[in-house]
Amino acid sequence: MNQYETVFIVTPVLSEEQMKEAVKKFQEYLKAKGAEIVHEEHWGMRKLAYPIQKKSTGFYHLVEYKADGQLIADLELAFKRDERIIRFLTVKLDKHAVAYNEKKRRKAKEAKGETAQA
Repeated sequence: MNQYETVFIVTPVLSEEQMKEAVKKFQEYLKAKGAEIVHEEHWGMRKLAYPIQKKSTGFYHLVEYKADGQLIADLELAFKRDERIIRFLTVKLDKHAVAYNEKKRRKAKEAKGETAQA
């Protein structure tokens, strides 16, 4: 099983609840297909670099997971079929990227732990 990272942008016309429902749909899709979700981040609403479907903002969400290669094609097809998703990008992580992501998460946890104790 390889490790992948997918960032997708949900259309900004949805309510917060509808956006969370769209994200949950893809979390459940990954789990149902046998993927192991390693990490998730919700980046919130951000400005797009250029307009997509006449929209200048979108809700960004990142999912890092372990899965078989065939799942990626199925996942991307599901993204294309869902009108709430305006863009997505999936990247296969090599061992250096995996180590970097783990180090970054560890540092973030340590920083949160220091601020909570102070």
